Amino acid sequence: VMKAAAPSLLASRRAEIPEEELGRFVSRVAALLQGRDVGPEAVDCLQRLHLVVAATKYPRTLDGKFVELLQTVLCLPKCPEQVQVLCAAILREMSPCNELILSCDEVQDTKLLSLISSILLAQGNKKAEVSAVGQRIVKLLEGRLPEGQSSRHLLPVLSNVISLSPYLQTDLQTNVVSKKMVDWLRYASIQQGVPQPSGGFFSNPRARQPGPVTEVDGAIATDFFTVLSLGQHYTEDQWLNMQAFSMLRKWLLCYGGEGMSTPNSDDRSEMDGSVMSMVSTTSTSSHLLPPKERLREKAFEYCQRLIEQSNRRALKKADGELQKACLIEAVTILDIICKQDSSYVYRTLSSLKILHDRISGDVTYARALLPIAQFFLNHSEMAAVDSDAIYKHLFTEIPAQLFHNPSLAFEFIQFCKDNSQLFTDTSSIFRQSFPNLFKFLAWNSPPLISEFVDLLPFLLDAGTAIEIFHLLLDLPCLTAALDIQLRSTSLPASEKASCDPAVKPATCLEAFRHPLYKSMFQYLLRVEASPEDSPERLIPLRQLLGSLASSPRVVQCADTVPVLLELFFSVVTEFADKLLINQLVLLVLQRSDQLYEIPAFKDDVVLSSQLLTLCKLHPALIVELSKELLEFLGSVGNIRNKEALYTHMVWAIGEYMSVSYDKRCTVEQINRFFEALEAMLFEITQLRPLASIPNYAPRVITVLMTTLTKLASRSQDLIPRVSLFLSKMRMFVQSPAVTSVYCEEDREEILIRATELMNLLKMPSVAQFVFTPPADVASTQFQRDTNESLPFALRMVSRLLEGGAGFMPG
Repeated sequence: VMKAAAPSLLASRRAEIPEEELGRFVSRVAALLQGRDVGPEAVDCLQRLHLVVAATKYPRTLDGKFVELLQTVLCLPKCPEQVQVLCAAILREMSPCNELILSCDEVQDTKLLSLISSILLAQGNKKAEVSAVGQRIVKLLEGRLPEGQSSRHLLPVLSNVISLSPYLQTDLQTNVVSKKMVDWLRYASIQQGVPQPSGGFFSNPRARQPGPVTEVDGAIATDFFTVLSLGQHYTEDQWLNMQAFSMLRKWLLCYGGEGMSTPNSDDRSEMDGSVMSMVSTTSTSSHLLPPKERLREKAFEYCQRLIEQSNRRALKKADGELQKACLIEAVTILDIICKQDSSYVYRTLSSLKILHDRISGDVTYARALLPIAQFFLNHSEMAAVDSDAIYKHLFTEIPAQLFHNPSLAFEFIQFCKDNSQLFTDTSSIFRQSFPNLFKFLAWNSPPLISEFVDLLPFLLDAGTAIEIFHLLLDLPCLTAALDIQLRSTSLPASEKASCDPAVKPATCLEAFRHPLYKSMFQYLLRVEASPEDSPERLIPLRQLLGSLASSPRVVQCADTVPVLLELFFSVVTEFADKLLINQLVLLVLQRSDQLYEIPAFKDDVVLSSQLLTLCKLHPALIVELSKELLEFLGSVGNIRNKEALYTHMVWAIGEYMSVSYDKRCTVEQINRFFEALEAMLFEITQLRPLASIPNYAPRVITVLMTTLTKLASRSQDLIPRVSLFLSKMRMFVQSPAVTSVYCEEDREEILIRATELMNLLKMPSVAQFVFTPPADVASTQFQRDTNESLPFALRMVSRLLEGGAGFMPG
C-alpha cells in the first residue's frame, strides 16, 4: 500500500501549488515553530513542507522572514533533533539562499555544526563558506571537545570540504588532521562498546560488561581494531576508526603527496632513500616522522591488516561482502601510498602476489583483481617484476565468465580505458585479448558504447585490424552466442548430455553442444586473437542464430556497430600500409552481404563510403587487385545484392585506373576492365522479348556509362565501341519495358548523361583532359570537387557542340 501510494503522493507534491496556498501553509508552520512546545504537529508540517520544496525541479521561494525563522529554530539550544534535521533539510533545498545568516564560527555542538555546515556547503561552492567550515572543523578536532560532544559528526563534513575545495587547507591544518587520523586508525579500543542501559527492573550490570571485538570468522581479535572488526556495540574511537578509513583515500590523494609539503620536509630532503626506508619500517621510530609520513605508515599497516583479515571465512554473507569491499579499498590505498613513497613498493608487492594467488580462482573476488592489476601496472617496472601472468588471468578469465555482470563490465572497461596507453606500451596481452573485451560490449551495448569509442583506437594496430573488422560485423552474432552460452551453463546436468553427431540440432541450445557447430561457437567465443582462423567458417552459425535476431539485446548491440565501424576506419586509415588497405578492400567487398540477418542492421552498415576512402588512400590497389576486382565486377548478382558497393567500385575504377595514379597501368589492363564493365552494362540494359523487366537503379547505369567513357578516353581505340553503345541508350529508355519501370525523371537522367558523354567523345583530346587532367590542374579545387567539375565539363562541351563555332566559354 505504501509503495502504491508513494507515486501519487510525489505527483501531488510536484503539482504546481498556488502561491496563496503555499503562503498560508508556511504561515501555519511558522506559528507552530514559534509556539512554546514544538511537538509532533510541527514535525508533520515540516515534513510536508520539505516534500513540497524538494519534489520539484523548479525552485521554490519562501518568505524571507520564514527562512530566518528556520535558521533561528535550528540553532535553539533545546530544539528537538528531528526538528533541527528537518529545518536544515528545507534550508538545503532552498540553496543558494540570500537570507542566510548562519555561521559556524562559535558553534560548539558538533551535531548542530554538522547541520549548519551542510547548509553552508550547499550554497554553490563559495570558497569563503567552504574555508570557514573547514577551519572550524579543524579547530574543534585540534582542541578538546566539550563534554558529551563527538568528533563522529565532524568527519563527514570534513570529507565534503575536501571534495569541494581540496587546496583550502594549510600545512598546519593538514598536520592536525593527519595526527588525529593516525590515532583513530591505529589506536582504537579492541573492547566492544557498552550498550545504553535500558533501566528495566531485570537489568543486570554484569551482563552489560563489554567483551572483546571479534574477527569475521568469530575468533577473538588479537590485533588492532579495523573496519572488519565486529562487535554488538562500538565505542566512540571505533566509530572514528571506521570513518577515518572511509575518507583515508581521499585524504591521501589530496594531502599525502609532496604537493603539500610539511614544515620539516626541507630538513630531510637530502637524506638517502634507503635510510628513509629503514625509518619508515621501524615502528619504534615512527613518532619521529612528520605527520604526513606517519599517517602513511599507519595507513600501510591498516591496509595490510585488512588484507590479512580478508583471508578469514566470514560467518555472515554481509560480512563477506564487506570483506571484498574493504579489500578493494585497501589495495587502492596501498597503490596511492607506494606512488607517494616508493620505499613501500617491495613490501606491498609480495603481499599482493600472495593475495592474487589466493583470490584469482574465486570469481566473487573479480572486482578486487582490478586494483591489484592497477598496482602492478604502476609499480612492477620499478621493482623489475614480471606481472604478465596477472594481466593474462585478468583479461582471459574474467570477461569470459562475468561478461553479464553490468557493474563489473563498466569497471573493467573503465580500467582498460584509464590504462590503455600504459598497456599498449608495456604488454601485448591487452591487444591480444580484444575478443574477450568485446564480450562486455556485446552484452552491455548501450551503457558501454561511449567507453568503447575511447578504447577502440588503443586496440587497433596492423596485427589486429583485420580480425577486429570481422568481429565488429559479427558483434550482434556474438551477443546471440553469449546468450546461448549463458543459457547452456544453467541447464541441469541431465540436459547437457552429448549430442548425436548424425542428428541435426533442432535448437540453438542443442547446436551449442553439437560437434558440427561446436568449433564455430568456440571461435566466436574465443578469449584471444586468432588471426590464422578464417571467419568464413561462421556463415552456418549466422544462419543458425537467426532465431535470436529479434532479441532486444541483439538489436541494441546491432545499433552500436555503425558508430564503431566509422571509428574503426577513421583510426585504421591513419596507420594502414598498402598491404592492409588491399586486404580491407577485399574484405569490404566480401563481407558486405555476409551479415547477421537483421534487416535494419544490413541497412545501417554502409561500407561503400569506406571503400572510396581506401581507394583514395591507395589508388594503385586498382592495378594490384585487378584480378579480384574483375571477378567482383563481372557478376550481375553483385549489382543486385551489393548495389551501392558495386556502384562505388565502378566509380573508383573510372577515377583511378590511370597511369596518372599508377605507372604500372597498361592499355591491356584498361581494356580488360572496359570489357568486363561493357558486358555488365549490356547485361542490364539489353531488351529481349522474354527478358525480365529491368529493375536496376538509374545511378548504376549512369556510373557504368561514365566509367566506360573514362576508360575509352585513356585507350582511344575503345571510343567507337562506347560511342555506339551510348547511341543506343535513346532506344533503351523509350522502350515500353523501361518506361513501365523507370519514371520520366530517371529516364531523362540516363538519356542526358549518355548524350553528354557522346558529345565529349567527339573531341577525344578534350575528353582525356576532362577525365584525366594533368597533375597541376587536378590539384585545383575545381577538379577535386567531383560533384561539380564533371557535370560542368559535360555541359560546357555539349554547349560547344550545339552552339556552333561562334560560341566561346566565358
